[in-house]
Amino acid sequence: MSVSTAASAQTVCAPLAVLGRDVTVPLVTGGEVTYAALDYAASAPALQRVWDDVAAYAPYYGSVHRGAGYLSQLSTDLFENARRTVAEFLDCRTGDQVVFTRSTTDSLNLLAGALPAGCEVFVFETEHHASLLPWKDARVTYLDAPRTPRQAVETLERALADRDPYGPALVCVTGASNVTGELWPVRELAAAAHAHGARIVLDAAQLAPHHPVSVRELDVDWVAFSGHKLYAPFGSGVLAGRADWLREAEPYLAGGGASRRVTRRADGGVDVEWHDSAARHEAGSPNVIGAYSIASACKALTEAGFDTLVARELHLIDTVRAGLAEVPEVRILSLFGDDAPRVGVISFVVEGWNSSHFAAALSAEYGIGVRDGLFCAHPLVRTLLGSDPGSQGECGAPEAAPGEKSLNAIRVSFGAGTPDEHVERFVAAVRELVRDGAKWRYRTEDGRCVPAV
Repeated sequence: MSVSTAASAQTVCAPLAVLGRDVTVPLVTGGEVTYAALDYAASAPALQRVWDDVAAYAPYYGSVHRGAGYLSQLSTDLFENARRTVAEFLDCRTGDQVVFTRSTTDSLNLLAGALPAGCEVFVFETEHHASLLPWKDARVTYLDAPRTPRQAVETLERALADRDPYGPALVCVTGASNVTGELWPVRELAAAAHAHGARIVLDAAQLAPHHPVSVRELDVDWVAFSGHKLYAPFGSGVLAGRADWLREAEPYLAGGGASRRVTRRADGGVDVEWHDSAARHEAGSPNVIGAYSIASACKALTEAGFDTLVARELHLIDTVRAGLAEVPEVRILSLFGDDAPRVGVISFVVEGWNSSHFAAALSAEYGIGVRDGLFCAHPLVRTLLGSDPGSQGECGAPEAAPGEKSLNAIRVSFGAGTPDEHVERFVAAVRELVRDGAKWRYRTEDGRCVPAV
């Protein structure tokens, strides 16, 4: 990214307004400071636009699909329009279904329950646990972490070439790593999967908030993401894609809304005819506000323009990476190398520091919120750190396995709502902590490093 482009990103594109941008927090060293939320990869703050839209709808809250009253009809229209908005945001194909879920994890578990009998699943060890673990009823092949995008495609092609060519198969892959932020070659992996008769699901939890996701262009069969990473409140998610496996599967939950007709048999039993639409997997009263908030976020990001948002985020990425590169004790974690395209997710370790201690000091002494640990991607972080465990440090989780207390990292993540000042303060704090050490004493409590009182 050129200097002129970075400057343009700063002057033309201000951060989007998010909740909590003016919240102040106390420092252990005295006083207060505006909180720097740099843990977007776990949960991004809700956009002010989303919150305002939800607040405007709240007085008109009503049950959906089964109510004759005005508010019920209004809520039903809002819910189904949200489904159409999400389909447009993802550039879905004609006939694709959009199912509202609780999260990416919920979406992928739903899909896991819809796999045809005998389905083989192929998944890289680099995946978030939401993508790594749901496939317990299938035959799973776990693929080693690749070190280049090309190696990822070649690894998948070799694995698929050895499978039963006539049975169903599914590839699960992330769009952007929640540990390194690196973008994966989704279109190429989709082509490899389809060339070998397999389908592919994209975990877009870390991709959708940062880059446009087109089901058509990427040629993926399904995409899953969470509202709470897309600047919407907690508790909502999406699974979108091909309808056939979803139509043929038993409903994810049995209950009202999923059933079209229920009748008693002469023998006293019950016969059920299930819906074959998205409602089949949305039993119970749906999270209308969650669906509406996702749709609102989709509209807000689209209207802001991803080209502008990406340009500004690249400026923030350059600021953080350049600042960390000036601290010799810091090592940034990467699979694909420094030149790999990435989103605003950067993980690193600091020589001589336990990661929990470092993150605690950033919070308590500087008002900066980051994440430390294994980031629900244990195999990947252990692969990246296993050959360089470093020192244990003075603060570690007592329940960790022997020799594993240092096998964690620090993750800083940001996005459309992050002001320049937050990343600049973070870089300055890292530099100062490494140079001068913490100003406060810390202890371990319930597995976390906290300021000693």
